[in-house]
Amino acid sequence: MNPALLRLAWKSLLNRGTSAALTILAVTLSVTLFLSVERIQSGVRTSFNSTISGTDIIVGARGGAINLLLYSVFRLGDPTANIGWESYQRIAGAPGVAWAVPISLGDSHRGYRVVGTTPEYFDHYRYGRDLPLDFAQGERFDGSYQAVLGSEVARQLGYELGDEILLSHGIGEISFAEHTGHDFTVTGILAPSGTPVDRSVHVSLESIELIHVGWDTGVAPGARQPRDDSAELEPETITAAFIGVQSPIRTLSLQRQINTFPDEALSAVMPGVALTQLWQIVGAGERAFRVISLLVLLVGLISILTALTSGLNERRREMAVLRATGAKPGDIFSLLVLEATSLAAIGAVIGIVVTQVAVGIVASIVRTRYGMELGGMPGLMELYVLFAVTFAGAAAGMLPAWQAQRNALSDGLTPKL
Repeated sequence: MNPALLRLAWKSLLNRGTSAALTILAVTLSVTLFLSVERIQSGVRTSFNSTISGTDIIVGARGGAINLLLYSVFRLGDPTANIGWESYQRIAGAPGVAWAVPISLGDSHRGYRVVGTTPEYFDHYRYGRDLPLDFAQGERFDGSYQAVLGSEVARQLGYELGDEILLSHGIGEISFAEHTGHDFTVTGILAPSGTPVDRSVHVSLESIELIHVGWDTGVAPGARQPRDDSAELEPETITAAFIGVQSPIRTLSLQRQINTFPDEALSAVMPGVALTQLWQIVGAGERAFRVISLLVLLVGLISILTALTSGLNERRREMAVLRATGAKPGDIFSLLVLEATSLAAIGAVIGIVVTQVAVGIVASIVRTRYGMELGGMPGLMELYVLFAVTFAGAAAGMLPAWQAQRNALSDGLTPKL
């Protein structure tokens, strides 16, 4: 490529600064919208898919598979009902079950969900590619009135080991029904996992039972209940349970047994299958957003064609001057194609930068509110978009460049104004 043409194209764009800036802005906005939609959709899918692994079956009250997955794993929504403790014990002891971890939801701490469970939760819960939960500080609870905080809870609220916290009844950010007199001591803080675990407060099932003694009957619900370690305090109901099987071939048969459980209406779902159903439901919306973003990207490219075409008559004198100084018709063609390519490339680069900033802001909000990671550095998608938009910009500039070349040939050194 002739360096003189590159300098000339750059000076020409600077000379038409307002028009060039508006065209670059149109391309920037279209690239930003397209990439933002793609990045957020991809990030949400990746985050959801990596939230839980190694769990073969999730058991809950009879209801939709997606709803069970959302409230038990992602802490979104509310359960339709609870399941009986005796039913859970029978399932946990069924042939083929390798491990079972119960969870109890319904309480909160300053807007963060409280998860009542057993110490085995920290052994069997996996996320990503079979990654275990790690402790940044302290250790798991081993008795009542002890709490293990997710990393986001500790960071946002400034908690450290040994601090005392108070739980609230219900899951709202503001609660008027606090479990006063039941102070919990922070014994552990989990390392960041990029999952809803980061936004959860984990306590023992027996602690959940102790803080609710007398809650329904009105008998001294605010008094801290003494704990007799010689007696096992079992819950009457739990919200859900995570199940691991000894062999994958046992999964379907165990699921069928739970779904046809004779004593209680239960649902057993496989997390991967439920996620597939979720993506099928939201797939139509994703495709609609993708089509819209592509159309906006097309509009941005058309703006390049419009800007160059609309200024051809005004630039006939410029082309005549170039011809008088020795420029060939082919040079005129190359000049306008270079201008269109530059507009597209600059707009695409700025769009990629703006997308990174915008996605970073959205990712921070999603991480804070839902405990999921959407971030990531630009990758092949951004590179493909940069090349595609630059190439499309060059193609869009060929029609006005061809017209300018014809004008230069017909006008000679005297433009027809």
